Amino acid sequence: MTDLDLCYMPASEALRLFKAKKLSPVELMQATISRAETIKSTINCLTFTHFDEAMDLARKAEAKYAKGGKTGALEGLPIGIKDESYIKGKPTSHGSLLSKDAIGGHTSTMNERIMKAGGIVHARTATPEFSCAGYTWSKRWGVTRNPWNPDFTPGGSSGGAAATLASGTASIATGSDIGGSIRIPASASGLVGFKPPYGRNPDDPPFNLDFYCHTGPLARTVKDAILLQNVMAGPSPLDIATLRPKLRLPLDYKPIHGWKIGFSMDLGSYEIDPEVRKNTLAACDVFRSLGATVEEVDLGWGDEVLKAAMMYLEHLFGASLSQLLSRHADDMTSYARKFAEDGQKSKATDFVATLDVAARMYQTLGPLLEKYDVLICPTNAIPAVPAEFDQTTDTVEINGKQVNPSLGWVLTTPFNMMSRCPVLSIQSGRASNGVPTGIQIVGRTYCDADVFQAAMAYETARGQWYGNARTRPAL
Repeated sequence: MTDLDLCYMPASEALRLFKAKKLSPVELMQATISRAETIKSTINCLTFTHFDEAMDLARKAEAKYAKGGKTGALEGLPIGIKDESYIKGKPTSHGSLLSKDAIGGHTSTMNERIMKAGGIVHARTATPEFSCAGYTWSKRWGVTRNPWNPDFTPGGSSGGAAATLASGTASIATGSDIGGSIRIPASASGLVGFKPPYGRNPDDPPFNLDFYCHTGPLARTVKDAILLQNVMAGPSPLDIATLRPKLRLPLDYKPIHGWKIGFSMDLGSYEIDPEVRKNTLAACDVFRSLGATVEEVDLGWGDEVLKAAMMYLEHLFGASLSQLLSRHADDMTSYARKFAEDGQKSKATDFVATLDVAARMYQTLGPLLEKYDVLICPTNAIPAVPAEFDQTTDTVEINGKQVNPSLGWVLTTPFNMMSRCPVLSIQSGRASNGVPTGIQIVGRTYCDADVFQAAMAYETARGQWYGNARTRPAL
């Protein structure tokens, strides 16, 4: 087995080999750090690194396995943590010059759970400034690129996490999703990304109280996503929105023969790139080959959906950034500054109107999900935008039509509006430019296991991309 094979080894397989004493956490960490050094100038997916400390922790994990002692669910795995949550005593930048690499005074609950489970935080993963874009570049860290084609973005805002996994520089990684920020990069980088239902996983205030906002896992396999999700999930005394009791997902699922699956190509209003369309239809055929019925459905949604989502995000997220404008506008990225300026213009009546749209959306989605086991649709309407894309100056054209350059090229945001629905993105294929495409699997409210059951069946039928050199990014 080569060092590169180690870097792309599924986390669940690494844990099995650790326990069998056939692989050491030290070997895996050494290979991961070496890989990170090799690709850093090409991909630029990591911000702060803690390699010396990570090696010390890997040695401690190695000793635990050698003695047959008690080990955590993630013991010895290198885990990329998005550079927006906190670790006590360590810097967090939010991808911004404004943070001045503030040292965390506490550890975010999800990070605390990961570290208590034995996960080793060897690095923080890059984000756009304040995580407010579907691509990943910032004045603080520069441009993060897609390992499948560096001319394109790996997505955002959890783009560094996605690029880290696709380049083999972490075993699993954390993300957050307020408009698609887990699923957009999962699709553009050929990964599995899970947006849990609101309240399933803890988050930091004040956005733990924003029902669009979710923390969740990114991984190279469905099983690895479950592995991390089971550590992240559960009620927290520090987050009133978290659900009781803790949900623990199984690792094994029954076949989906006999399932009824609803399918929408465009959710009623999105333009879809021909290659995304082709790969989505091929994914539908995979589900049919598994004995499921796939039927096209009409949700009755229109342009009002994206307009409402943008108003909601501007009113809460944009307004929170607007406080920075008077003193720091010149140091902000163009996209963060524009978001903040739009937030200043938002009115409470705009916000209330978005709630009415979301309520009407569920009037069709809710009954539809009673008829079908899951709904599937594309994740991104195009494979990805260029790596240096700027939504304040650049345009996105699909099928000869210009779409909203912020979130008009992704189909993720409607399901932040439908926030109690679990949604998983998984690979559907690759475009001619090499960039992956993905599909979303949408489940009934709080029925997380359903989307994993569908995804596991699909992945088993399609095969995993990272298992051999022929199907990995050619870095």
